[in-house]
Order: sequence, then structure tokens, then C-alpha cells
Amino acid sequence: MAALLSSPWPWYVAGPLIGLMVPALLLISNRFFGISSSFRHACAALWPAGIAYFDYDWKQEVWNLWFVGGIVVGGWLTAHGLGSPAPLLPLQWLGWPGVLSWQGLLMSVGGGLLIGFGTRYAGGCTGGHAIAGLATLQRPSLVATLAFFAGGLSVTWLVLPLITGSAS
Repeated sequence: MAALLSSPWPWYVAGPLIGLMVPALLLISNRFFGISSSFRHACAALWPAGIAYFDYDWKQEVWNLWFVGGIVVGGWLTAHGLGSPAPLLPLQWLGWPGVLSWQGLLMSVGGGLLIGFGTRYAGGCTGGHAIAGLATLQRPSLVATLAFFAGGLSVTWLVLPLITGSAS
């Protein structure tokens, strides 16, 4: 079982399983799959300061906070129970010296701000648009998903080589 869980699953298995979450969530609980709104729910729960954006009944969406908690716990269990896979970041960015370098700060802080802004501007994250939005045939989700992929490819092929010094 550990071998099955510790190796990547083929796209034709993982993709449909993820895709089936959307109708299952809709049929079972009449809820939409997405993750970016959970930050809003957490802020509304932790800091009820009378800000209009956070003034709603966040308890109706508490399932979403449990979902995020499950992602965190699952990631921790995977990393500590199944061993660490090959890192996705360049090795020089791992650990505090790498994170605090100008490249690490640019990627983490700059990237985080761009992702946060883009998520709110697009009305949802990649999971919400690419999985739930496309599954429910929403045209804005198709546009957002194409923009996400274009941005990801641009950064991977144009920006990342420049800041890691591996540009040819």
C-alpha cells in the first residue's frame, strides 16, 4: 500500500478521481469544490472586527475549514510517513538561507502576493476554476484556467531560469 501511495498516479486515474469529487460534493452536500474561499472563512472566524467583507455566517462554510485541515494533515502524514519525494524547488532555495535569499523572497513573497491578488481578481483559484468551474461548463472558468496555465508556463520557462542563473 505504501508503494501505491508514495509513487505518482497516472493522469488517467488521478484526473477522473479528482473530477468525480465535483459532482459528488454537489450531490451529497450541494457545495462547490474550491479552496481559496477558506482563507476568507478563517479570517471571518478568527477576527470578527466588523469588516463588511468578513461579516457573514462563516459557520455555514465550516466544512471548508475542515477540508483545508485535512489537506494539511494529509500532507504532513505523507511527508513523514512515506518519505520525502524529490523537491520541486531548486535545491539552493530549500532551508532558511534559501528562503531568505532574494530569489526565495521574490518567489515566495512576490509569488504569494500575485497568487493572492489573481485568485481574488479571477473569482477563485486553480482548483475552483479548473476542476469545479470547467466541470460545470462555466466560460469564465475556461478563460481563468487558460490564464493560469499561460502564467505558469511563462514563469517556468522565462522567469525561473533568469533568477536561478540557469538561463541559456
